[in-house]
Amino acid sequence: MPERFIGRPLTPEPGSCFGAPVAIGAPALPAVFAWNHERIEVAELLAAWKESGPCRGGSSERYLRKHWFHIRTSGGREMKLYFERQPRTGQKNRWHLYSIL
Repeated sequence: MPERFIGRPLTPEPGSCFGAPVAIGAPALPAVFAWNHERIEVAELLAAWKESGPCRGGSSERYLRKHWFHIRTSGGREMKLYFERQPRTGQKNRWHLYSIL
């Protein structure tokens, strides 16, 4: 089945944590999320990586923008999630479901 783009916010369950953060300064991956009236439990972390981008103020510096996670759920689905380090103006949720594989 091809990767299906979702692009919707996730709500982490308070107090849930799947293992330790993958790197110093990285967000801890919550063990449970709510999405689309569904409870998603993380069963396995398959991969983690970071995304950086140029400074929005015009300097030549690069900044860490997102932490990405490729997970397998307790139901067997694979998903790609990301955590936005600096959410856009007016946006409250920093966790997002990018796609279902």
